[in-house]
Amino acid sequence: MTDFVVSEGSSDPIDGRAAPFGDRRRPVWSIPAEVPAIVPLAARFTEARWVAKYRWAALGGDFAAALIGATAALVTRFGGQISPGYVILGAVLPLAWLACVALERGYETRYFGTGPEEFRSVLRATVALTAVVAVTSYATKSNVARGFVILAVPLTCLAAMVVRWMLHRAIANRRFVGRCMRRVLVVGHNGQVSTLKHHLEERPADGYVVVATCLPRGSAEEPGPDSNRLGRAEVDILAAVDLYDVDVVAVAADPELTGHSLRRLSWALEQRGVELIVSPGIVEVAGPRISIRPVAGLSLLHLERPSVSGGPHLLKNIFDRLVGGGLLLLASPLLLVTALLVRLTSRGPALFRQKRVGRAGVEFTMLKFRTMSVDAEARKADLHALDEGNGILFKLRDDPRVTRLGRHLRRFSVDELPQLVNVVRGEMSLVGPRPPLPAEVARYAIDDARRMLVKPGLTGLWQVSGRSDLTWEESMRLDLRYADNWSIALDLLILWKTARAVVGRDGAY
Repeated sequence: MTDFVVSEGSSDPIDGRAAPFGDRRRPVWSIPAEVPAIVPLAARFTEARWVAKYRWAALGGDFAAALIGATAALVTRFGGQISPGYVILGAVLPLAWLACVALERGYETRYFGTGPEEFRSVLRATVALTAVVAVTSYATKSNVARGFVILAVPLTCLAAMVVRWMLHRAIANRRFVGRCMRRVLVVGHNGQVSTLKHHLEERPADGYVVVATCLPRGSAEEPGPDSNRLGRAEVDILAAVDLYDVDVVAVAADPELTGHSLRRLSWALEQRGVELIVSPGIVEVAGPRISIRPVAGLSLLHLERPSVSGGPHLLKNIFDRLVGGGLLLLASPLLLVTALLVRLTSRGPALFRQKRVGRAGVEFTMLKFRTMSVDAEARKADLHALDEGNGILFKLRDDPRVTRLGRHLRRFSVDELPQLVNVVRGEMSLVGPRPPLPAEVARYAIDDARRMLVKPGLTGLWQVSGRSDLTWEESMRLDLRYADNWSIALDLLILWKTARAVVGRDGAY
């Protein structure tokens, strides 16, 4: 990683002219006051090979998905008696689908491999295609068979979602080994730059790799004779873009690079084909809570309050009880067999009951299948020296108190299934923070208490992000992130990922 600093009056990297910067007594960013109308076209406008391949794969996958959807609908609805008009409609449908996805920004480079926005574009395209078919049918009085539309559009959407998921997984795997990454130049002061670098590189699957940072004049030490950092007056932001061949310039929250200066920078980057992203300095806040509102010529960032009561929580409660009750009925044979095996293989009751703290600090009795010997609590003091937990919770990978059957129950999280009873009772949710012990709650800081705004969950971000391998700080950060940003869509995503986490053994002990 190469850090470099900028000075006040470096020459314009576009045409070599000195750029005026206004008052030279202030440490300002080296951004040209005027951007020339003509900028030499360079390799910046030639997309990376992986971007082109991803776009063609997405186009081909969407076309194939629409072709599958239309063909399946024609065969199912009409069998072997397909009229020429519906053959033409089936041939036009894939083209209309590609147009709808394109209009919904499904092929924009910045969304490739990001996941949520790609899937949202497919869902919006589904709604748009349905509307186009309905309006066209009404306008031309063609009376398109409802059965064909009901089959073709959802099947196309489902197939396209599967294609995008496969593409997302393929590019994520490449990014974990350092391929298909977007090269980023981070601009800002030391503290903000370090924070932004950490967040950009924390998740390799997002596709950002910081190749250089740009600091203002006087914010870094002078480079020594053996230093590989560039000198203070050698480069500026735009020169660094060309020098490091970056794809994205990320500006950390900084009062010195705002307003018209940031606007001029965006113009220069636009002509180079470089993306500009600006971090407002807000962490652990999900996109649905953030919106941009134009007021008096300004773009104001509006932060919605978390959903901690009212309609959303009522909907979540209904969803939890209905789905939890259905899962409890489906799992009842497994529950009965497991309870019998626990009683037969070790001395003691089948269920383990423990006091936990729920929403708003209300205590309840959580149910689990017993996976340890009945004297586990009495033997705990003798094992404290071997603790491998996170400093608050006691954890031991090879805990001698765990029974042979208990290891298998923990391996596949079967021991957690009785908590469906707590979900049906309304004491827990299907998705939420990990249910804490009263001793943990007693050690909470003021900010940590926010995790009590929602019900604890049978699963949650902690379950799909490392389980017992997480540190206390990581576990608390995930719980607070969920409490501030939960939604039904997020719950469904976590439930999907939970199934994959349970199949894998990581963190299950």
